[in-house]
Amino acid sequence: MDELGQVDNTLFPDIKDPAIVEMYKNMSFARALDAKTLSLQRQGRAVTYAPLLGEEATQIGSAMAMRANDYFVPNFRQHGVFIARGMPLELLFLYWKGYEEGSAIPAEVKGLPYIVPVASQMPHAAGLAYAQKYNGSDSAVITYVGDGGTSEGDFYETLNFAGVSKIPLVTIIENNQWAISVPRSEQSAAQTLAQKGFAAGIDSVQVDGNDAIGVYKAVSDALARSKEGPSLIECVTYRMSMHTTADDPTKYRSEEEVAQWKMKDPINRLKLYLARKGLWSEDLEKGMIEEHKKAIDAAVEKAEGFKPDPKSIFEHVYSYMPDTLKEELEEAESSGFYMSE
Repeated sequence: MDELGQVDNTLFPDIKDPAIVEMYKNMSFARALDAKTLSLQRQGRAVTYAPLLGEEATQIGSAMAMRANDYFVPNFRQHGVFIARGMPLELLFLYWKGYEEGSAIPAEVKGLPYIVPVASQMPHAAGLAYAQKYNGSDSAVITYVGDGGTSEGDFYETLNFAGVSKIPLVTIIENNQWAISVPRSEQSAAQTLAQKGFAAGIDSVQVDGNDAIGVYKAVSDALARSKEGPSLIECVTYRMSMHTTADDPTKYRSEEEVAQWKMKDPINRLKLYLARKGLWSEDLEKGMIEEHKKAIDAAVEKAEGFKPDPKSIFEHVYSYMPDTLKEELEEAESSGFYMSE
C-alpha cells in the first residue's frame, strides 16, 4: 500500500474488510493511547514512557496476524501489540505508573511483560519458542527488537540458536531509523537489517513498516511456515516522536526529516484505502474517536484509583517465590520496611 492508500492486488493477503476496519480502529486507538500516556507523563502521573507514534502499522499489522495460540515477547515500545492482543487497559496504565501489577499479564493475552534492556528479550523468546517445539505445540513466538537492538550480542546469539534449532520464532525488527540519538546509518554497515538473518540461515524479508496490510501478510506467511523454522522481518518505519520521554530528538535530528516521514503516515494511508472502498466515513471517524476517549479515560480513572500492595514487588518476580525472596519479604515485614493496610 502506498501513501495514497493504493494497493497491489497481486500481493494482497487473505484478510476480509471487517478485519481491515478493525485494524484501522486498533491503530487509531494505539495513537490515542500514546498521546494520553505522553500527556500523563508530562503531568507527573506516569513514569518514563517510550512513544510509538508512527509505528502503529508495524505493531497492529503484526499483532493481528498472530493466531490465538501464538505468544509475543515485546521490548519497551509494543503498546499497540498489547492493545490488539486484548490487554486490559488499566494494566498498561498501572505499568506506566510504576506498579508491579502492571506486569502481571493475563494468560489469554499470551505475552511477556515489557523488557527495557536492549535486546535482552530475544533469548527469552528463543527459549519460549524452543519450548513450543519441544512440547510439540502448534504455537509460534513473535519477538520485537529495534534497529539499535540488532547491534547487540543477544540478537546475534538468538538468531544463531534459532537457525540451528529451527524453532518457531518470528523476529520483527522495528527499524524506526534511530537508536536514541544514533541514526541507522551509524549502527550497521549492512545494506539492510533483514540480511543479518541470512547469515544464520533464516528466511528474511524487508517490508514497508508503515503498510499495515503488507506487515500483516509478511507475518502471516512467517507464522504459516513457523513449524519449519524461524523467520526474520525488517519493518522499515519511523519514530516520529522521541525515543523516550527522557530525551529530546530536536537535539539530534532535523524537522525536515520528520516532515518527510509524516507524509508516509501509516494511519492516514489505511484511512484513504478504507474510504476509497466505502468502508469508512467522517461520521464513523467521529464516533470512533469518542469511543476511544471514553475507554481510555475509564482505564486511567481505574488505574489512578488503584491501591498498591507493597508485597507485590516480591510476588510478581517469579511464577513461585524462591526461598531467598521469602527471606527478604520476611525481613521487610519484621523491620517495618513498609506497612500493609
